[in-house]
Amino acid sequence: MSLIKEFTADEIKRALDSMGNLKAPGGDGMPALFYKKYWNICDDVIKEVKHFLDGGEMPSQWNETVVVLIPKVLRPERLKDLRPISLCNVIYKIALKVLANRLKLILPDIIAPNQSAFVPGRLIMDNVLIAYEMSHYMQHKRRGAVGYAALKLDMSKAYDRVEWSFLQKMMDKLGFHERWSKLIMQCISTVSYRIKVNGELTDEIIPSRGLRQGDPLSPYLFCYVLKAFLPC
Repeated sequence: MSLIKEFTADEIKRALDSMGNLKAPGGDGMPALFYKKYWNICDDVIKEVKHFLDGGEMPSQWNETVVVLIPKVLRPERLKDLRPISLCNVIYKIALKVLANRLKLILPDIIAPNQSAFVPGRLIMDNVLIAYEMSHYMQHKRRGAVGYAALKLDMSKAYDRVEWSFLQKMMDKLGFHERWSKLIMQCISTVSYRIKVNGELTDEIIPSRGLRQGDPLSPYLFCYVLKAFLPC
C-alpha cells in the first residue's frame, strides 16, 4: 500500500533534485538543469507525471531513447572500442526516480540477505569474500562422506536477457499490487531506441526483452529476477 499511495508534487520535485544537472539529456536536448531552474513555471510537468503515476497511459514520446556511442580509445576501430550511453527524456526519468525512491525503501524486506548487490545498506563485496572462502574450503577438502560442488553462472549481458513475462510473474509471486506492476511494465516495455551514428539517427529499434542500463529501476528489478534463482 505504501507503493501505490497518492503521489505528491514534493516527491516529483525531490526526484528531479536528485538527478545530475547535465546528465544524459533526452532527444529534445533539455537537461534536468532547465527544469530545476524554471521549476516555478513547470506546472505541466507535475501534472503529466502525476497523470502517469496515478494510472494513466505513458505518452509514447517519453520512452524514446537515443543511444550515443562514446569512444573509449583515441581511434576506435571495433564496436567494443565504443561505450553506448542511453539518453532518456528528463520527464520519463523523473517518473522513474519517483518509483525507484519508493521501491528502495521496502527492497530490504523482500530481497534475501544473501543478495547484496543493489540493495541499500548492503555491500556487494560481502559476496566476493563469501565466495572466496567457500572456494578455498572446497579446494582443500579431501576427506568426508559428503561432497560439495560449486556452480558458476555466466552473468554476461544478464540485463539484456531478462524476459518481461518472467519479470511480471515474479512481481505477481512477490505480492505486488496490480497497479504497481502495471506501472513498472509500462516503463520497461514501451521503450524504443535510435542509435546516433555520425550525427544521424538510425531507424527505430523496438526491443522485446531486457532491462535498460542506467535506468534507476533496473538494478531493483534485476534483484526480482535473481530472487528466483537464489535460496531465500
